[in-house]
Amino acid sequence: MKKPYIKKFSKISKFDVWIVDGKYIRDNIDEEFTNYGQHYRFDFIPENEFWIDKERVEGEEKYFIDSMLITNRLMAQGVSHKEAVKAADNIEKRERAKDYLMKKGKTKQGTKEEIVTIHKKLLEEYSKNLKVWLVDGEAVRDLFFLDFTEGGHGKVYPFIPENEVWIDDDIDKDEIKFVLLHELHERNLMSEGMKYEDAHKSSSEIEYYCRQHPKELDKKLKEEIEKNK
Repeated sequence: MKKPYIKKFSKISKFDVWIVDGKYIRDNIDEEFTNYGQHYRFDFIPENEFWIDKERVEGEEKYFIDSMLITNRLMAQGVSHKEAVKAADNIEKRERAKDYLMKKGKTKQGTKEEIVTIHKKLLEEYSKNLKVWLVDGEAVRDLFFLDFTEGGHGKVYPFIPENEVWIDDDIDKDEIKFVLLHELHERNLMSEGMKYEDAHKSSSEIEYYCRQHPKELDKKLKEEIEKNK
């Protein structure tokens, strides 16, 4: 049986991302393989690899990689495939909407009155050169952007003031630092001129790393806070 590999697409964290011959896989290995896959869904895929079908729509690879990072991490922790996919789907939906938002500018600027209403609690320990707010996520979705989840900053969302990072109050307390690390890292890179797509990839990578090595989280978070501009 031949190998299904076509070419190496990229590397993120410990994973090699490969473009593969999806038709060959469906014909000879598993007919359930679709656009992409990782080890905990398809055990014939090596643990340190992500596979993406060559027949994908160009430009969607970043969504697939985000999804696989999440499902891989959750399933490695014992979460069911169904629940892991549900979590990954929510993030993929958000990222697709953010891309559309940035291209089309389909949100309004937040007024002072609206923002004051949305603010719930200033997270002072993280608010050095900018303010990190726990916000009313439901109100943000009602007023500005239906697919707002977890967190965001003004380099992506025009309704968030430039000197603020917002954390959705719907997320678990244990998740706050991971989400904040992602948002600060992404914002810092974009402040240096990096494109959103590249900044997001780097942020997904550092978030995944710290979820696998939680003892590194506080150090990494402190480094990003010190970089705030």
